[in-house]
Amino acid sequence: PRRCPALLQMSGSQPQLGRAVPCLRCRGTCTGFEPHSWRKICKSCKCSQEEHSLSSELEDDRKIGRLLADSKYSTLTARLKGGDGVRVYKRNRMIVTNPNISGKDPTFDTITYEWAPPGLAQKLAMQYMELIPKELQPVAGTDGALHRRRRLTRQLPLYDQDPAQCRGLAEGEHRLMEEFVKKYKAEALGVGEVALPGQGGSGGGKDEGKAQDKSIESSKPPESTNGALESTPAAGHYRCETCKEAVPGDCPVVYADRAGYSRLWHPACFVCCRCSEPLVDLIYFWKGGAAWCGRHYCESLRPRCAGCDEIIFSEDYQQAGGLAWHKKHFACLECETPLTGKPFTLANSSLLCTICSQSKRL
Repeated sequence: PRRCPALLQMSGSQPQLGRAVPCLRCRGTCTGFEPHSWRKICKSCKCSQEEHSLSSELEDDRKIGRLLADSKYSTLTARLKGGDGVRVYKRNRMIVTNPNISGKDPTFDTITYEWAPPGLAQKLAMQYMELIPKELQPVAGTDGALHRRRRLTRQLPLYDQDPAQCRGLAEGEHRLMEEFVKKYKAEALGVGEVALPGQGGSGGGKDEGKAQDKSIESSKPPESTNGALESTPAAGHYRCETCKEAVPGDCPVVYADRAGYSRLWHPACFVCCRCSEPLVDLIYFWKGGAAWCGRHYCESLRPRCAGCDEIIFSEDYQQAGGLAWHKKHFACLECETPLTGKPFTLANSSLLCTICSQSKRL
């Protein structure tokens, strides 16, 4: 992914830097990101921030560190030496070295995975990777790594967890958002665990409640194997929650502790129940018996503004065509004219005044 050196210094509450990063979607027609004052788009090409790959890896790790801190998954975070006390994601990178013996002198090919499931032997981690579509494997320097970073931006927007990043909050709504974030960290946020079938919950010590959860799950009736070892189940005993297909006993699967250890998923099937996107770094939100990505979980509880992309905490907001807007953001995408009480058109979620709509048709 492209980097903007200036972004490494970014600590302010608004992402106003990164003007030079070209748009990944426009491929050359957009000369560089021009931040809009409140929309999460480029003023130049109207594409989203994620299409410009604005954040640095350090910022991504800070964001996930902030999300997992103050939760039962805080062991996946660490304090930066000499830092400001902020916890950063301990992202597990995996470097695999394979001998290349095609020439006279053996050489070594090194592959770096930008992320891999933590706490696993490399053989099992590699098995896990091979069960994910090749184009989604986060190998450094490939589209797979870029896909991962874009999913991080889309599924886990920083402004869904940090009130300081929000422009749509009115006075008094910061506290509402803080309570919203605290509640989802306690009740819904989870990180999937990779293990062989029947071995979920047995390692890692990720949270103190796990042993207790497992004893509750293991007391449930007949999903067990008549006294056989759970790690060597009868054929077809384990079934993936998403596709309902049988899972071989020697293939790694994903467990979600909030779902209980009687449920498991193929690595490629651990996806958001709303958008069907793979859950980035196995970070999920559990609700209604299903796993959600952060974006769609938040939207299932509160409306999201189609203008600024932030969660709406006001009870007084504008609605049209199944979408919602902060009242101050109900404005034409092209000329920014406020449209409350005025005629407008809505096409592909784009709100336009009648003049801009007509000029687009010409």
